[in-house]
Amino acid sequence: MRRILPHPILSLGLVGVWLLLTRFSLGHLVLGSAVAVVAGWSFARVEPEAQRPRAILPLVRLVGIVAFDILRSNLAVARLLAGGGAGRQSGFVEVQLRLKNRLALGMLAVIVTTTPGTAWLEYDDKTGILLLHVFDLKDPAEWQDLIRNRYEALLMEAFG
Repeated sequence: MRRILPHPILSLGLVGVWLLLTRFSLGHLVLGSAVAVVAGWSFARVEPEAQRPRAILPLVRLVGIVAFDILRSNLAVARLLAGGGAGRQSGFVEVQLRLKNRLALGMLAVIVTTTPGTAWLEYDDKTGILLLHVFDLKDPAEWQDLIRNRYEALLMEAFG
């Protein structure tokens, strides 16, 4: 069964969306099912190899740190916006990353992007340089230290 439908939930969802976007008929059900099966096969061919963390405890610590940082950043951005942004200087920071694991890099991208006041702009996998935009940039070295020692270190511990 896994050969015919490698991703049954994906295929079922695609058939459902197909039928929602068209009117229901036997022809649309058959055509939508065929498209969903082919899409499931295609996804199975390009699907990356499953990755698992080596250690869970660093990820648990990371969740707590990120939750605290997001709360603190929300308050800081709200304070800046309420005060009219006087004295605020936005800018770009380059951070040299040691991470190579794609899942860990993806997690770091989500962390940086969900934290108010920061945005992940670009990552060069050849050089390992991450380009960040910071809403209130006072000291680029502080941001480099934060990313490398607060987030990347825990991700490297979890994913090796």
